[in-house]
Amino acid sequence: MFKKSLAFLLVLVLALGLLAGCGGTTEQPAAETPAEEPAAEKVLVWNIGSSGPKTIDPGLNAASDGGNVINNMFEGLMREVDGKLEPAMAESYTVSDDNLVYTFKIRPDVKWSDGQPVTAKDFEYAWARVLDPATASEYSWIFDEASVDSFKAIDDMTFEVTLKVPTDYFLGLTAFYTFFPVREDAVAKGADGAWAFDPAASVVNGPFKLESYTQGDKMILVKNENYWQAEKVKLDKIEGLLIDDQSTALTAYEAKEIDIIDDMPTAEIPRLMAEDPTFMVFPQDAVYYFSFNTKVAPLDNVKVRQALAYAVDRKAIVETVTKAGQMPAHSMIPGTDYDAEGNVFNVKSGFHGFKEDGTADVEKAKALLAEAGYPDGAGFPAFELLYNTSEGHKAIAEAIQEMWKQNLGINVTLANQEWAVFQDTRTNHDFQIARGGWIGDYSDPMTYLGMFIEGSPMNYGEWVSKDYDAAIAASKSLTGSERFEQLYIADKILMEEMPVMPVYYYTNPVMVQDYVTDWELTTRSTWFFGFADVMK
Repeated sequence: MFKKSLAFLLVLVLALGLLAGCGGTTEQPAAETPAEEPAAEKVLVWNIGSSGPKTIDPGLNAASDGGNVINNMFEGLMREVDGKLEPAMAESYTVSDDNLVYTFKIRPDVKWSDGQPVTAKDFEYAWARVLDPATASEYSWIFDEASVDSFKAIDDMTFEVTLKVPTDYFLGLTAFYTFFPVREDAVAKGADGAWAFDPAASVVNGPFKLESYTQGDKMILVKNENYWQAEKVKLDKIEGLLIDDQSTALTAYEAKEIDIIDDMPTAEIPRLMAEDPTFMVFPQDAVYYFSFNTKVAPLDNVKVRQALAYAVDRKAIVETVTKAGQMPAHSMIPGTDYDAEGNVFNVKSGFHGFKEDGTADVEKAKALLAEAGYPDGAGFPAFELLYNTSEGHKAIAEAIQEMWKQNLGINVTLANQEWAVFQDTRTNHDFQIARGGWIGDYSDPMTYLGMFIEGSPMNYGEWVSKDYDAAIAASKSLTGSERFEQLYIADKILMEEMPVMPVYYYTNPVMVQDYVTDWELTTRSTWFFGFADVMK
């Protein structure tokens, strides 16, 4: 993103005249200096793109909309800026010779939004809170993926983390919201993350703080004057709109009532690509998929799951439905992740029985369904495909519904729920087939494979494979090629058992008005407006 700055010139003109006359000299009053006009308030209007995040508590969040808000209100030990990791709350860090012990020195000048200092003890509390079963954090499992063995505040300014095994991606995870600090007395003001939505209770350490929140309408963030880089924060306010209708958001954007959107109607994408220079498409380390509830018949039958997966024409979906440069998915791991020898992981792992061009393998799918006891769909029970409310998700669900009817002779009903409700339904395993999407939390296949071990809150379909869990566990005690050998084994098991059905690898279409500068979309596809400007 390009960066600009404005220099303001203030000219002060004083006029002084002398008047001579009988009886002495009289000084003429100085001309009045025109009052300086106050600088216009800089406001960024950004559509968060949902009816409202389920939570903006860093320790409880498990969704991208909440993560985008959190990334602008809180800050971790490190932060990604211009695609590179930089020290943030940590002024510096050292790593032991065996690459197991990280020692972070907290900046002496960092403060919470109420002026109290940020300390190493805030990190110790926040991390311990996520791992406490009573917190019920949906992301507690990520500490295991990060190979964290222990952590402690040595003193107010020193935070020490010990890993189980050397883990290259650990440092990057300290810039991820689950590892952000929260303050104990703030959390105590509202159970289940309610404190974070309450401006009177919310205490943050990032560039913006919460001024107000109206569910289903908007979230107002204002500049945090106690942020350690407050002098770099140009925006006075962010209006985070909660519009989940793509057409409504696009209409407002084209009327310049919204400055940034990242979810637009798929039918409009060809026009936007051709006509609107503010429309951009970025690559994304992410996969769109559906989860099968493996505890519910007939989805407890692996052949049924395979039949459903092979009957989907992914090529048709990306070319005629999504239309934003997405690629058909043949595994849960996008082509952005590499193994220890530099191989693209999902190329070396193969196509797992899917056709290389992404089209449906109807013959294979029909044969599997017949083997499962449902020739040509005969006797197949009615079932439901669930997605969160969105024109785009609806279009994909409808396309898959038609493919299953035409290719397998089975009928599926569609159902949708608002985002917050949908998340609870999926987490509670109260579905048959449910839409899913995953953006990698770090650049490694484990960010995808780690979700499906037994007991993981992201294992929505409650799939269990002892062999899979063993391969994942073995990978965590190994490094280099030996580690990836276990990850390849896990990937093969996952795609043979098919508890999830990958559909496509995301791209990231966004629209940003040309008067907005210095915005950032991180390599994890998370917005950061800490140094953004609105040049109207």
